[in-house]
Amino acid sequence: MENVIERLEAIIAARKRNPPVGSYTASLFAAGLPRIAQKVGEEGVETVVAALSQENERVAAEMADLIYHCLVLLAMREMRWHDVEDELARRFH
Repeated sequence: MENVIERLEAIIAARKRNPPVGSYTASLFAAGLPRIAQKVGEEGVETVVAALSQENERVAAEMADLIYHCLVLLAMREMRWHDVEDELARRFH
């Protein structure tokens, strides 16, 4: 099965390199790191609200939005999801 995170990372990286007109992802990169960080915060709050008061499908949708925006933030910082995985793995030891 295809790794969804890797596929999404590739799409985000492509939008960063060659920003297509009308792309939401490209607009985030154009707005800069403060806007991207703000979106991560907003999506985090929306995830918390969903977790406390909404159905599982809404929680999954908000979590997907949060992870997407986290991937955009990582790309803006020239980082990759594997950097997060490496940190999680380090915590096992």
